[in-house]
Amino acid sequence: MDESDLLALTSDIVASHVSNNSVAVGDLPQLIHNVYTSLAALGMVEPPAAEKPQPAVSIRSSVKPDYIVCLEDGLKLKMLKRHLMSAYGMTPDDYRAKWGLPDDYPMVAPNYAEARRQLAVSIGLGKGGRKPVKRKGPPKGS
Repeated sequence: MDESDLLALTSDIVASHVSNNSVAVGDLPQLIHNVYTSLAALGMVEPPAAEKPQPAVSIRSSVKPDYIVCLEDGLKLKMLKRHLMSAYGMTPDDYRAKWGLPDDYPMVAPNYAEARRQLAVSIGLGKGGRKPVKRKGPPKGS
């Protein structure tokens, strides 16, 4: 029995009861609640267990050197994070939780990540911190 049927039956039963019996105004909400829960309990059938979603490809074969396969739709991508957010509104953590993936499951293809790492190293990123500023002349406080 769906929600609209329950509400229709509840209103019919309560209306019939009130038209034939004297009911205090303060007792109406409780009467409505009792009738509704009784009807809902009659139609209680255990809902079927939610089926676990089936991935588009097996999890084991989803990570390849040049691409990652999205388990939602089977697309081959270099970067999965943007696709997940734009197509499904999912964060990487949501995606990992839905499919039971480990926390270190990659969101970027391994070869692509390595190419980006090499590019960063070649332009000098990640080497040392900021260089100290060399001051000319005596300090300002003297």
